[in-house]
Amino acid sequence: MKPPQTLETKRLCLRQPIPEDAGSIFEQYAQDPEVTKYLSWQPHQSIRETDEFIDRCISVWANHSAFPYVLICKQDAQLIGMIEIRINQYKADLGYVLARSEWGKGYMTEAMQALTNWALAQDEIYRVWAFCDVENPASARVMEKVGMQREGVLKRWFIHPNIAKEPRDCYCYAISK
Repeated sequence: MKPPQTLETKRLCLRQPIPEDAGSIFEQYAQDPEVTKYLSWQPHQSIRETDEFIDRCISVWANHSAFPYVLICKQDAQLIGMIEIRINQYKADLGYVLARSEWGKGYMTEAMQALTNWALAQDEIYRVWAFCDVENPASARVMEKVGMQREGVLKRWFIHPNIAKEPRDCYCYAISK
């Protein structure tokens, strides 16, 4: 199963990443330590790292192992973040990142709602889920706003290399049909 190449919301266009996106991604958020604090990767030190990331995005779309989207603001055509959906049999999980300048404007909730709605409209998908560090209330709030319920704490679940070298506790959120 493969999601659509593009999705549109009221304010956003979600589309597959292309090599030309690397500069915007690097400038908008990939090198920002505050944005990457709770992510699985460290801030990019050079555009080359972002180019390699884009190559990975293109590759995972091609082999259907994950489906990353860049978020383009319709108002000014600026790339402001990314969201990725990974489909595993009857469930899908989401991960996301947003430029600091766009925090608190509802963009990620809008993007996440679009992908969650698409996933739950598929006959084969019964569960959409995501997780966040227990010290990341903004991310938890995004998941709550799209109707996900906190299912519990995943003890020592994930390493956020910008915080610690050991796995940290994370909240698990999900919505199912």
